[in-house]
Amino acid sequence: MIKVGIPRALVYYQHYPLWRTFFEELGAETVVSPATTRGVLAAGASRVVAETCLPTKIFLGHCAALGRDVDFVFIPSVRSVEPRVYNCSKFLGLPDLVRQTSPDVAPIVDIEIDVNKGMRRVREEVHRLGRCFTRLPWRIDRALDLALSRDREYQELMRGGLTPPEAIDRLFPDQPVPSSTVRSSGTVMPTERPLVIALIGHPYNIYDDYVNHHLVGRLRAMNVKLVTPEMVSMEGLDRGISLLVDRPYFTYEREVVGAGGYYLTSDVDGIISVVAFGCGPDSLMIDVVTRAAKRRWKKPLINITIDEHTAEAGLVTRLEAFVDMLQRRLARQLRDGEEGASFSRN
Repeated sequence: MIKVGIPRALVYYQHYPLWRTFFEELGAETVVSPATTRGVLAAGASRVVAETCLPTKIFLGHCAALGRDVDFVFIPSVRSVEPRVYNCSKFLGLPDLVRQTSPDVAPIVDIEIDVNKGMRRVREEVHRLGRCFTRLPWRIDRALDLALSRDREYQELMRGGLTPPEAIDRLFPDQPVPSSTVRSSGTVMPTERPLVIALIGHPYNIYDDYVNHHLVGRLRAMNVKLVTPEMVSMEGLDRGISLLVDRPYFTYEREVVGAGGYYLTSDVDGIISVVAFGCGPDSLMIDVVTRAAKRRWKKPLINITIDEHTAEAGLVTRLEAFVDMLQRRLARQLRDGEEGASFSRN
């Protein structure tokens, strides 16, 4: 059986169920690289110049972790998923980047996804990919239909409140998903309800526990209810974008600007954005959200910028200070509300 390696980085969190289903319906076995570690990051960072962004270094490290233990490594080139919306240049050139920097990695199978060239071209690319495993066009079409159905199921699970790792674990119990459970190292002020905090950013920054030092687990250990971009409907994300900008320009902009605009107008107690240092598109997008939070909606927001040198102690200190501020703010609001109700009754 042909083994196809899938790096646990970048678009893995958006599209893994789709591609796993597609390959398995064509008779292949999918192998996912292990969770990010110091060794994975070091292996990726050693292949490119220092100025390369952290997510790209991690992706290269995951490709190196797969090595030649698989027959192929699957690396899609996601150029655009909707008309007149464009992706980061590093996403576009990932297959070529890996070929040039990683001679120790198995042969690459890739696909170019660019809806600006028409859906017929996208389907031709899918068939080109499928022909690596079968020569039967009807079998490729069936695999694609089943993959799209599985992707819709994946999206529904996340809309229902699951994070991408939790949804993947629900769909594929055989797929080991690293746990992000940690103990709280700070004190938690008792309040009548838990804090609700929106965590916005790209999934590869939010759910990679190594690079963000178990961010999700730490917040949950502080009795925080988390809401994320994946839990918002597409209509809600589009409304969020329209509040802050005219229309999206970057692929996956909904994860930052769309989610930011949506949660700025919701009842969340605060927002935490997570971006990678040196990311050009993110630096523009998060600035839009930060300005709106400060000037228009007065919503508490903290920006966590991560790179390979981010210290755990500093990140945890900032998280605890932010959560403590929100807890005190919530307690004051609840107290003022009770006093106002008592005054009106009298």
